[in-house]
Amino acid sequence: MNPENQFDFWLGEWDVTWGEDGNGTNRIERILGEKIIQENFDGGNLLGLSFSAYDAERGLWCQTWVDNSGSYLDFTGKFADEKMILSRDAIIKGEACKQRMVWYNIEMNRFDWNWERSDDGGVTWRVVWQIKYKRKLS
Repeated sequence: MNPENQFDFWLGEWDVTWGEDGNGTNRIERILGEKIIQENFDGGNLLGLSFSAYDAERGLWCQTWVDNSGSYLDFTGKFADEKMILSRDAIIKGEACKQRMVWYNIEMNRFDWNWERSDDGGVTWRVVWQIKYKRKLS
């Protein structure tokens, strides 16, 4: 697969659910000459945008996330072993940690997404937030 198409599974309109009653929508589309993937997340209280691009020079996906809480997060990563994993180094409440997003169980009309954190330099990870994606069918 062409690396620039590795995020194509994410394109489209999605219903998203998490926890016992969390739900929202996510619209993913290609923009700017089909080179950039734009995410439009609506989780009710959390509204966010991300922009992802494939950096062929480094062989990495790069993503920037911003949201209505004022967050700015930047990630890099790759698609391997049927998973897209983007990670970053972070400081949370004065403590260094790693954060990552993992897209997995990828099928045509559904997949799972985890927000994970590591406090030991990436040796072990714990799931902080899990979202189930289901494609909106017209």
